[in-house]
Amino acid sequence: MNRQHVVIVGYGMAGARLADEMRTRDPGGEATRITMIGAEPHHAYNRVLLSSVLAGNLRHSTVLLHDERWAEDKGIDLRIGVGATALDPVASTVTLTDGGVVGYDILVLAMGSRPWLPPVEGLTTEGGGLADGALTFRMIDDCAEIRRRARPGSPVAVLGGGVLGVEAAKALAAGGAAVTVVHPGEHIMERQLDTRAARVLTRVLTGHDIDFRIAASAARYVPGAGLKLDDGSHVVAETVVVSAGVRAETSLADSAGLLVRRGIVVDDALRTNDRRIHAIGDCAEHRSTGAGLVQPAWEQARVLADLLTGADDAARYRGSRVVTRLKARGVDLTALGEPHTDPDEPGAEVLSFDDPVGCRYAKLVLREDRLTGAILLGFPDAAATIAQLHDRGTPAPRDRLGLLLGRSLPSGSPTAASPADLPANALVCRCNSVSKSALVDAWRTGATDGPALRAATRAATGCGSCGDTVQGIADWLADTA
Repeated sequence: MNRQHVVIVGYGMAGARLADEMRTRDPGGEATRITMIGAEPHHAYNRVLLSSVLAGNLRHSTVLLHDERWAEDKGIDLRIGVGATALDPVASTVTLTDGGVVGYDILVLAMGSRPWLPPVEGLTTEGGGLADGALTFRMIDDCAEIRRRARPGSPVAVLGGGVLGVEAAKALAAGGAAVTVVHPGEHIMERQLDTRAARVLTRVLTGHDIDFRIAASAARYVPGAGLKLDDGSHVVAETVVVSAGVRAETSLADSAGLLVRRGIVVDDALRTNDRRIHAIGDCAEHRSTGAGLVQPAWEQARVLADLLTGADDAARYRGSRVVTRLKARGVDLTALGEPHTDPDEPGAEVLSFDDPVGCRYAKLVLREDRLTGAILLGFPDAAATIAQLHDRGTPAPRDRLGLLLGRSLPSGSPTAASPADLPANALVCRCNSVSKSALVDAWRTGATDGPALRAATRAATGCGSCGDTVQGIADWLADTA
């Protein structure tokens, strides 16, 4: 096999995972030479945990995916603080912001997405930047600047009530800021939640000192004063955090003539219309769908690593079963599949439980006894099991209410039994596809505590929701050693 030069443009979670997966399959670099281009002046970090950094619960150093020696140890030419300005598919070169030009045999675009700035008068300057006091919430440097401005007691407006907007609002409120969320939709998190679930979540968050202006859009921003809304009302804000959605970063691909729709269009081999150029993560569009979350990006990285290293020439990406978990301390929310199904839809079985006083809500959607969608707010005992039923496509227990309340848990669920009773193939970490047997193997080779297991297997380094299960397995192994 000829040694191929693979250039990865984008040193975020998708690009970093691809490089790791390639070196797992090709440790000595006999099949591939890797050059990594990263525009941010940092090593890759876990973007999923940014709300915890914003809240002050985690430090920058604790969310890094790689240490300073990673690139040298893996034989990777890592260039950070350097972006890509031009792509020439004919010459097979990428031009960089430092003036350098890098040639490639295979190019992977993993540039992620950029924040979308709503058309609010005064929000941006003539040069296209944000006005004073307005900040986006997308990168780790954003967290430090938002925390510097959003002092305890200061009024802060969050533009956008999607997942990131809600997480930012909760983090800022936990730090003592007076937070108002301005959201143009009929309810918050409309992509993941139905009306009743959103109503309960809004009540929960209001109890955490967050105000909401729903079905309202910002019309004008006045630095230092706040936002004038389209209904004529005013939101006082010294700082405005913009979290109104993202757009796939496609400018490099578009200017090079690659096929671009909402994202860079790829097939099941994650190839663009140029067979030597691939795309993964938020910048890619596969079967008319963008990644949007870390799990699809990492699954794409595994498939592409198989292909680029020759580990599995038949590997293909067929799509992901996505689970959204709200990363907000004190709020336990999971949404998956297609939860917006109407109860009257033919062939659908819809079970819902609405407890506004107890601030709980649950909805299960099943077809032919298989779970196809769910919303779980305040049901942590059932969330892991329901997610696994969705992943595996296995029949749900007949006791639907018991399943919902965590009393009817099938064998193999991380919450169904003690670690000793879990089968070896039980999937503990969905984000990284880590089973119980993989954790046990890592323990036997020297990863003899929770942090070591996480480092060795990557379990609990995605959304973090399986952290307690991983620690429970570590404690069980220690007790039985």
